[in-house]
Amino acid sequence: MNILHIMASVSDEGGGPIEALVQADAVGRRKGHRRTIVSLDLPADPWVPRCPVETIALGSPFVRRGRRTMPWLRYGFTPHLVPWLKRNLGAYDRVVVNGLWNYTALAARRVLPYRSTPYFVFPHGMLDPWFRSAYPVKHSCKQAAWWIAEGPLLQGARAVLFTSEGERTAAAGAFWPYRLRGLVTGYGTGDVPVATAGQAAAFQACVPALGDKPYLLFLGRLHPKKGCDLLLAAFATLRRLAPDHHLVIAGPDRDGWQAALQAMSRDLGIADRIHWPGMLRDGAKWGALFGCEAFVLPSHGENFGIAVAEALACGKPVLLSHKVNIASEIVTAGAGLAASDTAEGVAQLLAAYLALPVEQRRLMADRARRCFVDRYAADRVAERTLAILENPDQFT
Repeated sequence: MNILHIMASVSDEGGGPIEALVQADAVGRRKGHRRTIVSLDLPADPWVPRCPVETIALGSPFVRRGRRTMPWLRYGFTPHLVPWLKRNLGAYDRVVVNGLWNYTALAARRVLPYRSTPYFVFPHGMLDPWFRSAYPVKHSCKQAAWWIAEGPLLQGARAVLFTSEGERTAAAGAFWPYRLRGLVTGYGTGDVPVATAGQAAAFQACVPALGDKPYLLFLGRLHPKKGCDLLLAAFATLRRLAPDHHLVIAGPDRDGWQAALQAMSRDLGIADRIHWPGMLRDGAKWGALFGCEAFVLPSHGENFGIAVAEALACGKPVLLSHKVNIASEIVTAGAGLAASDTAEGVAQLLAAYLALPVEQRRLMADRARRCFVDRYAADRVAERTLAILENPDQFT
């Protein structure tokens, strides 16, 4: 199959969606499938040539320049996408729209339902009901957009693809009217590299004050949805239980939240035990994952969390909130623990893990690796996704 993916950006700061797509492309190519991405990036963006999947960047320089003074331009309008789709759609066997609430959804809505090429929509967690309560005004704006673009787009799709049954269940009724056919693809990532001293050194260079102290790791976008404030409040309660432990909070700060989190850590008296290396890439990222005691994601809502799969692949226990949609699978596999997405819940989560005997932690680490191989390896997930794209009617 020749598959076209439509998405806002191929920047690796976008996290899971582009990483999963790259991994799926590697599997698909071995089976003779070819993927192309069309995005709202600018051709001059440095991450475009770095993307290993062929990318056609159609973004508007005018929109990019005006984003800082006119926030609504973050929607990403470009006059080039709709004409390009009309001219080129016939060259593809399948189309996948990745993500919602940006101009790609409206452009796709204007073209895809009126052509014969089967198309699918991958929301990537963007139907999470948490946003409805956390941002009611923004949710009202999205409801209006739903009537115009997202709703008809999803209704006309051959299938809407969810990463887990938890995500599909949580999304039901998020907007009105909610008419779509949802299928669960699973989600995964490629296997991790072998741990090396070079990776450890690359990470240490990013956090020189950490030294050889034991640490818990948060690796992801700094956003209120991710629960980093809960993590800080919980970590502050562990002074007696784990006085030597540190916490690494690594990830891009696109929303400017880090300053408030750092101020919070100072108020809690734990600033000297918190490290902020920013976004970690390549060897530094693997060094952080291989070196941590456990990975922590206390999110208020998470369709999957690609970093969770990466941590499991590194043989690291994962400590999650129940709002991470695969938390129950991981707890059942004995690969981690889960609790509520509150300060008290996260404190109990960290305390429960740190109170485990060393042998039980090692057993949990062994089960983490097995959980990855059995459930979240890229090959298995990519094969199911390709099967759905080929013939969604054989799935329920």
